[in-house]
Amino acid sequence: MNDSSGKSEALYARRVKIHAREVEGFFENLRTAAVIVLLGLYYLVPWIPWDDRQAVLFDLPGRKFHIFALTLWPQDFVFLAWLLIMAALLLFFATAIAGRVWCGYACPQTVWTQTFVWIERLTEGNFNQRIKLDKAPWSTGKWLRRGTKHVLWVLFAAWTGFTFVGYFTPIRELGDGLLGFSLGGWETFWICFYGFATWGNAGMLREQVCIYMCPYARFQGVMFDRDTLIVSYDPARGEPRGGRARGPGPGELGLGDCVDCRMCVQACPTGIDIRKGLQYECITCAACIDACDSVMDRFGYPRGLIRYTTQNAVQGKAQHLVRPRVVVYGTLLLVLAAAFLASLAWRAPVRLDVLRDRNALYRELADGQIENVYPLKILNKDGERRHVRITVDGLPGARVRTAPATIELAPNSLLDVVTRVSVSRDQAPPGRSDVTFRVEAENGHTVHAEREARFMGPLD
Repeated sequence: MNDSSGKSEALYARRVKIHAREVEGFFENLRTAAVIVLLGLYYLVPWIPWDDRQAVLFDLPGRKFHIFALTLWPQDFVFLAWLLIMAALLLFFATAIAGRVWCGYACPQTVWTQTFVWIERLTEGNFNQRIKLDKAPWSTGKWLRRGTKHVLWVLFAAWTGFTFVGYFTPIRELGDGLLGFSLGGWETFWICFYGFATWGNAGMLREQVCIYMCPYARFQGVMFDRDTLIVSYDPARGEPRGGRARGPGPGELGLGDCVDCRMCVQACPTGIDIRKGLQYECITCAACIDACDSVMDRFGYPRGLIRYTTQNAVQGKAQHLVRPRVVVYGTLLLVLAAAFLASLAWRAPVRLDVLRDRNALYRELADGQIENVYPLKILNKDGERRHVRITVDGLPGARVRTAPATIELAPNSLLDVVTRVSVSRDQAPPGRSDVTFRVEAENGHTVHAEREARFMGPLD
């Protein structure tokens, strides 16, 4: 694009690769622990056995979601929607209290990017060495370091993709297929796709995903207020900033506590200067706090020039952790969580669906009985084996026939049962009448499920 003077002006700034400086401190240790725990769960959970199956398995062909002792069916989709609503409320609640703390410690992009950065440090060296390597001309050593890094990245990304598919296909079967070169087309596609996405997002794009691709960065501001805990620089204490030697106090030099070392900028994974105030690029990882605290320790100044605090506190105003939006989010979350657990605990263990034979409205048997045929689907939702029988209410004198008379429901299974309901012609109501099918325990005392249907008889 040309300006009025005829000079060319770029519409977009060219990306400068960000190398975050290594820091040590409480928040860095917390982030490291979060990465280890979250990745440990992700990679290990599919290998945990549970009875005769995988503990966590989303069996799409079988239309069953196994989560340890719990099995969810398509009919339980409401629970999945419920969980997503609670997850959104939890995110709003956490953001209202502590800003983008999810982004800084638990977001998959952050977790995998941190791992890829560790691999990069292992192969290319520390902060200064990586910057120097970027500027160096291509040589055998540079090719070797970069090549080793990408080989490790690709292997780790492939393992990530393999594990992801292992949540949908039993991971041991998937491993046997991989070793035997007999993987199916879809399994191969999703392993490659998810592996490539991990390599691209966590290895190549990194902070670009957080800044430009993640919608949360754009709408997070509506959940903030002046009492939200955020990573903040204290300008009243830090300004005017300036370099100085160790020894004299800042007051003697007419300066604030900020020595303008830019360690906070160098430690930031998104490359921002936290001293410029709240910015949407900040993921609240607190790396700048650890970096600044280490500098304050070297100069003998109090820690906390950069710290978790609120805008009101920085300006010397009263701050309030408990406020209306926090109470509303927290109350809704507790109510939904309690209702979810109660609904899950009281969920009917057996579900019944009734269809009618569409080939004929009714049949008149040789003995004068009027018969309707119903294909039934009986779903046993839990891990208990059940013996049940089918009964019908609403049709006096009706006879119910199934084969066998007592039906065995295997754990977590769907069974098709053809049921014949007949009644003598003189007792058959004319036209259509309502009946209720029930699935009862073998002893007849407990009703597990029921469903209404229609019984068709002759009009005359």
